[in-house]
Amino acid sequence: MEVQKSAVDIVTVDGHEARGLVASGNRYLDVRLEEDFEKGHVEGALNIPYYSSVTPQEKVKNPRFIEQVSSLFGKDEVFIVGCRSGVRAKRATVDLLDAGFGNVKYLAGGYLSWLKSTNEEA
Repeated sequence: MEVQKSAVDIVTVDGHEARGLVASGNRYLDVRLEEDFEKGHVEGALNIPYYSSVTPQEKVKNPRFIEQVSSLFGKDEVFIVGCRSGVRAKRATVDLLDAGFGNVKYLAGGYLSWLKSTNEEA
């Protein structure tokens, strides 16, 4: 029986830590919808939406999310998962951990946290 991952298993990083990881060569996975990604994202980030559609009534999970991530990232690769504010990325991180991605890191606060860390450094 496979053990379900929980929020306790998630390795969380803030904007500063995420910047350091990206600067040292780790990749960034942005799980927002493509139109949100196009409005602004971490330089060099890859975009695989966690949801295939989002409306006020419902959010439809991308049925190929794990498959798409698997085509771009290795199961042992260290990479950061972010969205706009952190909610979607946390769900995506749990799913990735459950799928065997052992070194995925969740960006708490998402892209907003990344932007805030830029302003604090300026």
